[in-house]
Amino acid sequence: MSTHPGQAPLTGLRVLDLATLFAGPLAATMLGDFGAEVIKVEHPAKPDPSRGHGPSKDGIGLWWKLLGRNKRTITLDLSKPGGRETLLRLAATADVVIENFRPGTLEKWDLGWAELSAANPRLVLARVTGFGQFGPYAHRPGFGTLAEAMSGFAAITGEPDAPPTLPPFGLADSIAGLATAYAVMTALTARERTGEGQVVDMAIIEPILTVLGPQPLWYDQLGHVQPRTGNRSANNAPRNTYRTADGSWVAVSTSAQSIAERLMRLVGRPELIDEPWFATGADRARHADVLDEAVGAWIADRTRTEVLEAFEKAEAAVAPIQDVRDVMTDPQYEALDTITTVQDPELGPLRMQNVLFRLSATPGAIHWAGRPHGADTDTVLAELGLTEREIDALRAEGAL
Repeated sequence: MSTHPGQAPLTGLRVLDLATLFAGPLAATMLGDFGAEVIKVEHPAKPDPSRGHGPSKDGIGLWWKLLGRNKRTITLDLSKPGGRETLLRLAATADVVIENFRPGTLEKWDLGWAELSAANPRLVLARVTGFGQFGPYAHRPGFGTLAEAMSGFAAITGEPDAPPTLPPFGLADSIAGLATAYAVMTALTARERTGEGQVVDMAIIEPILTVLGPQPLWYDQLGHVQPRTGNRSANNAPRNTYRTADGSWVAVSTSAQSIAERLMRLVGRPELIDEPWFATGADRARHADVLDEAVGAWIADRTRTEVLEAFEKAEAAVAPIQDVRDVMTDPQYEALDTITTVQDPELGPLRMQNVLFRLSATPGAIHWAGRPHGADTDTVLAELGLTEREIDALRAEGAL
């Protein structure tokens, strides 16, 4: 956790997080990590489902502790007149609203862009959905898994003779979350110039295509369709995972020619460097069987520690295949404070991922982990100018 004196760069920015599960809330977390005041708005009876996702301790969901960090939590039923009015009052004080309802839902409650921008012309409304705000799929329920399937990610992941493989975590959602934080900052920068907010239309099926690289270009220009190659690459070899003598695994990459040459010398096969096909990554990839055999046999004779030390000495590229236990003790992650400790009033000290990057003058920080459902409702509404009687009336209406 940072105790740096520089003021966080997004101090003074107010974000209303109306979203659930991962992409929208993650974008709000990223903004909160760098000083934005994030107010998480949840339904009084149906909190963000991420509170119940995955393992919990003492009945408290752990994923929420990460996703809900640096957020104040309030409850509002937006479908109730009092909930709608209160949200418009909040929106008038905010810079950003992030939502991920299906297209048309906010409009149904008379809380669409027309009403929100009337309440606050400087507002940025980020709308995060599976498929975007228009088009033939816009009204379908959209989840990250569908984006991982639709985008071509699953088709190229896995062994050649095995089924397409989905990631075992929220990949498309997380990429969309990062992209949404960037989109919001872009819209806020435009506001500096124009004085007006705008709508961000973020479709979860799109950012994952960007990180998949030049596949559309390859297909457009060459009709090339990338096949599943398992851990191998069509662009260089050797590139794979290899088992060590003590039953561990390491990953090796040779994206640079010089590294490939060093590796062949290290594993005692310098004669392969003189092969005409060794000169380019793509040609090496066509001879991956020979190269994998050479590297695999050498690694199989040595322990993980011996392999890593020899590679480092030879300046060849290698990394251990680490699970979360290794990550928690990895010296590089430790030096960067990538997994940091946060004090939590409910669960005590928690170890979780730190903020996304380091800024030298105005760093981000984690001030608190995810708070209980509705913990800040009364405080936030009182700051907004609501009297105790008004807050009681909202409770009686079921709006809180």
